[in-house]
Formats: sequence, C-alpha cells, structure tokens
Amino acid sequence: MTGATAAARITARAAALACLAMALYHLWVIVPPLDFISPKLREMFPGPPADYIFRSIHLLFALVVTFLLWRRSSLTEDEAAMRGVSIEANGRLPWPDLALLAAAAAPLVYVLWNYDYFVNRIIYIDDLKPLDMAMAALLVLVLLEATRRVLGWALPATAIVFLAYALLIARVEPMRLLDQLYMSTEGIFGQTLAVSATYVMIFVVFGAFMERTGTGQLFMDFALSLTGHTAGGPGKVSVVSSSLFGTISGSAVANVMVDGPITIPLMKRAGFQPHFAAAVEAVASTGGQIMPPIMGAAAFVMAEFMGVGYGQVIVWAILPAILYYVACFAAVHFEARRSGLHGVPRSELPRLGTTLRERGHLFLPVATILAVMWLGYSAPLAALASTLACFPVAALRASTRGAVTFANVVGALIDGAKNTVAVALACACAGIIIGVITLTGLGITFTQLVVGLSQNMLFPALLLTMIAGIILGMGMPTTPAYIIMTSLLVPALIKLGVIKPAAHMFAFYFAILSAITPPVALAVYASSSLAKSDLWKTGWAAMRVGAAGFIAPFMFVYQPTILMIGEWPEIAWTAVTATFGILLLAASLSGWWIAAATLWQRVVLLAGALALIWPGLWTDLAGFGAGALVAAAQWSDRRAARAAA
Repeated sequence: MTGATAAARITARAAALACLAMALYHLWVIVPPLDFISPKLREMFPGPPADYIFRSIHLLFALVVTFLLWRRSSLTEDEAAMRGVSIEANGRLPWPDLALLAAAAAPLVYVLWNYDYFVNRIIYIDDLKPLDMAMAALLVLVLLEATRRVLGWALPATAIVFLAYALLIARVEPMRLLDQLYMSTEGIFGQTLAVSATYVMIFVVFGAFMERTGTGQLFMDFALSLTGHTAGGPGKVSVVSSSLFGTISGSAVANVMVDGPITIPLMKRAGFQPHFAAAVEAVASTGGQIMPPIMGAAAFVMAEFMGVGYGQVIVWAILPAILYYVACFAAVHFEARRSGLHGVPRSELPRLGTTLRERGHLFLPVATILAVMWLGYSAPLAALASTLACFPVAALRASTRGAVTFANVVGALIDGAKNTVAVALACACAGIIIGVITLTGLGITFTQLVVGLSQNMLFPALLLTMIAGIILGMGMPTTPAYIIMTSLLVPALIKLGVIKPAAHMFAFYFAILSAITPPVALAVYASSSLAKSDLWKTGWAAMRVGAAGFIAPFMFVYQPTILMIGEWPEIAWTAVTATFGILLLAASLSGWWIAAATLWQRVVLLAGALALIWPGLWTDLAGFGAGALVAAAQWSDRRAARAAA
C-alpha cells in the first residue's frame, strides 16, 4: 500500500467516525429526562445540554465533517472548477483543508471552554476582548467557506452582502456586529441552528434508517401495484411514490435521484415525452417538502419561529399537500388520456397483496411518529422512537430481514450525519443574515418598503413576496430562503391583514417552488439529466404540471379554512370546492376534461377553476356550473360522433 493510499484511507475513516459520532451524540442527547424510567437510567440520558453548548457542538460536528468530506481532493475537476478550488488526485486531506479544520474547531472549542464567560457577560455593554473578536471573525470566515463548499456561492454571497450592508451602510461597529453574531444566541447560534440540532438531525437520521431497511422499494412497489396499470400509469406511479418517499425525505433533488431512475424510463416507455416525464418527476419530488408527517427542514423552522408544536404545522399542511398531489395526478391523467397512452400490463407489475404481505410492515415506523406525537410527546422524541423501531420492524419478516445487519445500522447513522451537514451549515449561515437584520432594524425598513410599494393593497404585496421567494429559492436551499422571507417579507403580509399561519405558509411554499421554476430549478435539472430532455421544455412543463402549487398559497391567504383553520363544515366544503377547482385547472392546462377540450371549453374550465378557488358561495356555484357545462357539451359531442359512426 502506498503512502498516498494509506493517507486517503485514514481520511475516509476519520470522516466516517466523525459522522458516526455526530449521529450517536444527537441520538443520546435528544432523549429528554423521562419520569417513568429509573433514576439510574435517567442519569444516563440527561437530555440536551444548554443552548449555547448544544448548538456549538452541533456546528462543530458539521464543520469537521465538511472539511473531511468536502475537501479539495474529493472534488471532481468540474466541481473544482465551478467552486474555484484546486484538486489532488490521491484523496489525501490537503494542508489547507487541515488548517481550515483546525480553524473551524478553535472558535467552537473556545465557546465550550469559556461557557460561563459567554452566558454571564452583558451583550452590547461589555466590550469584547481581542481574542473574542479574533475567534468571532474566524468562525464567520470558516462558516462562509464551508457553506460555499457544500451549497455553492449563493447563500454565502448573500450573507456577505448583508455583512457589507451592516458595516458600510448601517455603520454598525465591527465589535458590535461580532458581538451579535458570535457572543449571543441572536446570530450564528440562533434559533435556526437550534432547529437543525434539535429537529432536523433526528428526522434525517430516521429517513436514512428507513432507506436502509428497504422502505423506498416498498413505496415504489406499492405505487406500481396501485396505479401502474391505469392510463399513464407510470406517471401516476411517480406521483404516488414521490409523495410517499416525501414522508421520509425533505429534499426535492434527493427524491428525484431515488425515484427518477425507475419512474422516468417507465414513463418514456409508456409513451410520455421525455420532457413531460422529467417534469412530472420534478414536481412530484418537490412536493415531498410539504408532505406530512415529515416535511422539509423549513417546516421545523416555521414551528420554532411561530412558537407552535410541529404537529400544528402538520395540520396546516395536510390539505394544501393533498391539493398539490391531486393536481399533479390529474395533470398526468389528462395528459395520458389526451395522448391515448396506456399503463403497464398487470403481468409486469407487483401485486398489491404480495407487496403488503412482504413489505407492508415497513409502514409501521411512519405510523409510530404519528402515534407518539398524538400521545402528546415532542416531535424529536417521536422521530427517535420511530428510528429505533426501523430495524426491529424490518426483522419481523424474512423478506426484509436481510437488511438487518450491523453494517447497515452503522451506514444509516453515517448517511444521516452526512445528509444533515448541508442543513446545519445553511441554518448557521442564515443566522448571520438574521443577526444583521435584527441588529440594523432592516426587517422594519423592508416591511415599510413592501407596504409602500404595494400601496397598502394585499394582492400586490403577495406578488412581491412570491417573486422574492422564487428568486431567493433559485440560489439557495428552502430553509435559508424561507428564513430570509420570514425576516423581511412576512411581517409586511401580517401588517396587511394576513393571519400569521397563512403568511408563513405562503413564504414556505414559494421558497419550495423555486425548485421547479426556471431558470434555476434544481429538481428540474436533476430530472432532466435523467430523462435526457431539453431543460427549458422540462421547466415549462413542470410549471404547468405544478400550477396548483403556485395558486394554493393565494388560496389559503384569502381562505384560511384550507389550513384547517375554522369550523369543520366550512373546512369540508372548502376542501371539496378547492379540489374540484384544482381538477378544472389541470383540465384547462392539459386540454382534456371528459374528452379533448376545444379552445372555448378550456377558457370556460379555467374560469370555473378560478371561480372555485376564490372564496364565496356564488363563485363556487359558478365554478361547478362551468365544469358541468363543458362536461355536458363533451358528452353531447361524443354521442353525436357515435351516432354519425
């Protein structure tokens, strides 16, 4: 073995050990002090440490893993050119990365070593020592570099712009800025990093455990057996499997890369155009971030910002998520009927009974999350219980028992830590932006600007927020995009009369939908590469398939009953009218209702959809009437054609 190979192997093992330690530490501290266990056991599980310590350790793990895994030598030539770093072919840890690793650890170890000093000093009153300022500046620089390596330039560049605003325009003293960012819990160590440490880590580990036990294959076989034989069946399989996989994964691109290699070739084989197949997969996978019970990381941030339980966010999200997938399913169905496409022969599909008998028990960990939360326990504890249940549940049947190995358990822990790093860095870097906004009062200024530009009218303010959310989401993950919108734009919506849950959900949705909105649409990029389709055609098709996602946020601003807020009869009626309106919208865009739609019929269907989406009894009746009118006209045309034949 050469020295280079040995060094590369040592680096890989160090990275794996760091990931394993990160996952095990969070599993250990996530257990709260429980009254029903013995005092001796209670001492073994003291619960999460103090905020400063917990968040510092979480960020320390994330930075160490970053510089071990996202090192210069681990990048391909294309990645290195894109990120502006040099590479070494031998896989060793380069000296600059080793220096950065040490530089990342120093400020966080300094926090842990001087914890009493940090919590007892008075922010803005006690001056910083030279060493405090040096450590603060070092952490900011290292964090920006780590975020750039993992997520690209967009988020760190945004943070740099905010830092420049604070120093050059708002004229904040450098000492006060570093005090805010490093020496308090209003900056890097703020609520966003707390969400990553407390919620995101354990749910990502749970998703990794589910994948390792074969749940992804269960979702795929379940969707194939349900819808694979129907018109355009492979497209519907993509919708169903992506919605199921979205319950354990909050990443649109990850969903595409898991489902896409199976569903996109199936759709192309069934007769769908490559760009449409890629669009369906991108839209269906993007919906995973709004699909309960496990939504994207931004949903946990929303719960923290609003001071509500995560279960409440799930309640708000259920109906909009259903509408999103109903629209996607309908778009596939209408496109298949318009193009005369058929499903996959039943002989080539798994049987539903066999699938449930062999793998159906793997649904139990997802059900465990809901059950534990329903009993009143916290979301992290529910996720922990479900994580611990994954491998025992897999061991129940011989068909899944092969996944129950020590190597698989260790691999799941390592995967969970790796997948958390991007979220942890995004939350910490977003903490820089929030710290600047809080210190300079920029949020109030921006609220006044939005209210002024919209001239105190709600709809223009909603359009401005929508555009800002899509633009922000184009360059950065959903979580920091939502955080920035919450700090700058959501207060303006609330000031204009939008209820708080609807304002936050509005920002949340449009931070997500950037994944399918050209020109920078990450989910579309991923699915288009799998389908080998034209990027722009795929992007526009994705917007058409996911049109309901762009309309739903306006619906729950003007009609909060879609968020399950209100009386149950009103909520039920809203669900019916919204669902029918979404179907009419999909029919209008696809050009098919009962049969192929003419131009005037598509216009009537669109008008009916908008009428049903707008709240009011008369508009609802008009919408139902529009759908019935077009259906009657198409049935009449069909009878006339049969008579003529």
